[in-house]
Parts: sequence; C-alpha cells; structure tokens
Amino acid sequence: MSSSRTIICLLRNDLRLHDNELFHWAQRNAECIVPLYCFDPRHYVGTYNYNLPKTGPFRLRFLLESIRDLRNTLLNKGSNLVVRRGKPEEVVVELIKQLGSVSTVAFHEEVASEELNVEKRVKDVCAQMKVKVHTCWGSTLYHRDDLPFLHISRLPDVYTQFRKAAETQSRVRPLLPTPEQLKPLPQGLEEGAIPTAEDLEQTDPLADPRSAFPCSGGESPALARLKHYFWDTDAVATYKETRNGLIGMDYSTKFAPWLAMGCISPRYIYHQLQQYEKERTANQSTYWVIFELLWRDYFKFVGVKYGNKLFQIKGLQDKSVPWKKDMRLFNAWKEGQTGVPFVDANMRELAMTGFMSNRGRQNVASFLTKDLGLDWRMGAELFEYLLIDHDVCSNYGNWLYSAGIGNDPRENRKFNMIKQGLDYDNNGDYVRQWVPELQGIKGADVHAPWTLGTASLSHAHVSLGETYPTPIVMAPEWSRHVNKKPSGTGPSPRGKKGPSHTPKQHQDRGIDFYFSRSKNL
Repeated sequence: MSSSRTIICLLRNDLRLHDNELFHWAQRNAECIVPLYCFDPRHYVGTYNYNLPKTGPFRLRFLLESIRDLRNTLLNKGSNLVVRRGKPEEVVVELIKQLGSVSTVAFHEEVASEELNVEKRVKDVCAQMKVKVHTCWGSTLYHRDDLPFLHISRLPDVYTQFRKAAETQSRVRPLLPTPEQLKPLPQGLEEGAIPTAEDLEQTDPLADPRSAFPCSGGESPALARLKHYFWDTDAVATYKETRNGLIGMDYSTKFAPWLAMGCISPRYIYHQLQQYEKERTANQSTYWVIFELLWRDYFKFVGVKYGNKLFQIKGLQDKSVPWKKDMRLFNAWKEGQTGVPFVDANMRELAMTGFMSNRGRQNVASFLTKDLGLDWRMGAELFEYLLIDHDVCSNYGNWLYSAGIGNDPRENRKFNMIKQGLDYDNNGDYVRQWVPELQGIKGADVHAPWTLGTASLSHAHVSLGETYPTPIVMAPEWSRHVNKKPSGTGPSPRGKKGPSHTPKQHQDRGIDFYFSRSKNL
C-alpha cells in the first residue's frame, strides 16, 4: 500500500465529527486518516460481579445507529468509518502491518480500568512496531488540564466545592472547527461491515410507544435534539421546573445517551447555551443544564482520582456495610414486582425502554440499597446492562452516592417511596402507564394499594398477592404519607394535575442537594 503518512484515529466513546480533537489533529498531521471503530468482544461478556451481560439490547441498538450515522457523516466529508470486530490492540496491529504507512495511532483517553487497559495494550503494540501514539482529552466540559487543582488528588470530595472552583477559576475551551473535508482513507482499505445485533448475540429490542426516549443514536439526531430543545421549543428555559418529570420527551434535555457515546460534545452544548442566553433568555433553568453537565464532569474526575475504588464494595469512603445478596429480593426489584408501585413503574420502564428519569433512578437506587439492603453493585451492574446512557463514572458514582459510600456529605439519606410517588406522580398517571394491572385504581391511591379496602380493590380488579404483589418490604416512614394522599381524580392539593408537575417545595431537590437557593441569577 501507499507510503504516505497515515494516522489511525481509534474511536471509542467519541462518535462525532464536531469538536473532536482526533480529527482536528489528524487533519493537520496526516496525508491519510483511518477513522476506526472496533467492536471489542470484551464489551459483550458478563459484568464483573454478577455476570449480567455488559452491553444490553437498547444500548447496542443506539450504538449501531451511532456507528451508521458517523459512517454517513464521514462519507459526506470524503472519508469513511472503518469497522472491525476484535480487540482494538489486535486490530491496530493488523492495520499497521497491512498499511505499512502508519505513523501514529491517536485516541481519546478514558478513565476506568478496562478502558485504560485497552489504552495500555495499544501503546505497547505501537511501541513494538515503532509507531507513535497521540492522545487527547475530550469527554468533559472542562478540560482536565484546566482544573483549578494542582493535582487530581486535590479534587474536592464534595461536588459544591468542585463546582464553585471550576466556575470561578476555569474556563470552557472554545469549540474546535468541524473539517469541511477530511483526508481520505489509504487506497484499497476495506470499510468493513457494521455488525447486526444478532452478530453480537443480542436481540433487537422492540420499540415501546410509552418510551420517554424514542430517539436514534448518532451525531445527527443529537444535534437535532439540541436544536429542538433549545431553539425550536424553548423547552430549555423551563428545564429547572420540569426536569423531575416522568412522562414524555421534553421534561428534560435527554442529552445523556448521546453524551455517553460522545455523539455530542459537552462543550457544544455549553456554547449553544451561551448563545441561547444572549439571544433568548438566561435564567436558573439555562444555568441548570450547565450544573448537570458539571455533575457529569465531577463523576469523571472522581473516577480519575479514585480509580477502581469506584467499583469496590466499600466505595470511596472505605466503609463496611453488611450488604445482602438475596436474589429473590433482587429479582423482584429487577422485574418491577416489589409491590411498591412507584418503584415497579420505574423498573419496568427501564426494562422495556432502556431509559428511566433522573427522579426514578434516585428512588429505585435508594429502595435497593436502603429499603432492601442489597449490594449496591447488583443495581449498578443491572443499570450498566440496561441503560442506553450508561456512562461508567456517572453510573457507579451515582450508585455509590445512593448507597451512602460515595460523594455525599449527608449521612443516611433515604428516599421515602410513598412521599416521592405522591410528590412527583401526584395523580398516579405514571404508575398506571407502566403498571397496567393497577389501572383500575384512580388518583393517588395507586401509590399504596395495600391500604385500600377489599371492596375498593375488588372494584379496581386488583387482588393483592395474585394480580399484583403485596410489598416485599414495608418502611415505617411510609405510613406518615399514606393517609395524606390526595384521593380521587380531581386536582391534587398541590394545585396541579399531571405527572410532569414538580411541586414548588421540591424544585431544588434531585441530584442537586447542595445547590444554594440564593444563587443570584
């Protein structure tokens, strides 16, 4: 093959052309570029502790869509996406031998140990073959080198301290320009077929019309989503009020799945938001999108600081908790058969669609760790399998947080499932959507069917223990709210009907426990 200087851009969780330093750097330094994606067999084996499949059907579908979309984008720019099945370090060796012109292999650095092991192996084979390696950092809003801490070991263990330091002492870098035209592939290099779900021993999931995330993977749908949420609907201007919703597309940004695979750059979101604030409006809602992007950054930097502690049973705090490993309880939770309707609705939504709201995630995690006392890693690994937007640092960081052994300064924080259901699904619409066996129970009564009389249950065609389970656990604090629930189908005492309403006194709750209400915006 040609003797021209060729750079292999090994793509992993950076499946985009815009604001992608690999392409930007390779354009300046190569005569030919090989954008390469490897379907690594290690991504399709079991999880570490409980042997759940690592990549579930929803995330795989989203990944395949993202790969197809990137290939189309690159074809339109005079390039192509080279796809191979195999371990990246082995595929890279084959390509170096085949092409004979490879000067450098470039990739974005990742954080967690499995990804770092791949990087080490790629570096090792490149060293053996006298090929240079070029790495970039491109997955966070704030660049790692721009953090206001002399060393990552100085990263604060409380989010608010990190947020305040980053906001006041760092800046978000400008966007890298998107190339108009890309350097070509070396002549004669085959693109390679994009595998199907069946090729990777998965089934293609059925689309569920109830899904709050009926979107496709890829850079093009990601950019279209941002345009819709910011510019077409102005939904971003009410994000802080609606983000604890449960039903529908527009209660939250839904950027997470595209961010997780790198189909959209967090910097792009930030700079679009800056423009939106100049041209339309700047308020607490627009700021809150940045606030959530910073949480994502924070968990990634926590992963850099703590390494494998992220995955260990004692967590970041090295705290011994007598976690249980009761598979009967775990399976009831996993299958949405706990007898606690708010938990079951969320778990069924996850199982049927690969998505769950932020509000739901916090509740089901609290229920697993605090009410059932189960090993938090069982939940984290199920989420890794099922979530479309699984991001290793955010997922494990959030589970540690929920389990009380991560970045949470508050001791023994626990969610009250009944109160949460009443606060965020005050008319029961969300529960009835995902737990159809309770559809006959009207209004907020659906959150605690075990408190209803035999006649009411019979009238609603519900037989506890037969058509719907009795609760597998009862928490004493639930009873405080059972008798206060709004009844019937009329408006709730909080003044609004509907599942997407966030009560005023709860608007500052969520993953935002530390946010000062007095923030001047």
